[in-house]
Parts: sequence; structure tokens; C-alpha cells
Amino acid sequence: MTRGGSNRLLTVEEVAAWLRVSEATVRNKYRAWGIKPQKVGRLLRFRERDIANYLEEHYG
Repeated sequence: MTRGGSNRLLTVEEVAAWLRVSEATVRNKYRAWGIKPQKVGRLLRFRERDIANYLEEHYG
């Protein structure tokens, strides 16, 4: 993955696996973490680059 990540949309399940937290944690905390979701109908999706940037800023 290039620095900053890609525009690929990740599901809540994929983000939870990447961050090693539960899906409920992602759903409840994404606002506090400052990660903007992309809505696909009623579903939440997150841009890979937004997650990568969050990790770099907070844990990089």
C-alpha cells in the first residue's frame, strides 16, 4: 500500500480486523476518532487512506 492508502472502501468488519477491535467499537468510536465514513445506502464504509492516516497520526 502506498503512503496515505488508497480510495478503496472498507467495511466495518475489515476496519475492525485491521485495528484489532470489535465491529461494535468501530461503529461506536469512529466519530470520536475523527474518521469520516462514506455512506453506501444504510451501510458504513471507510476509505482505506483515512484509516491509514489515522494510524499514522496517532501511532506512527
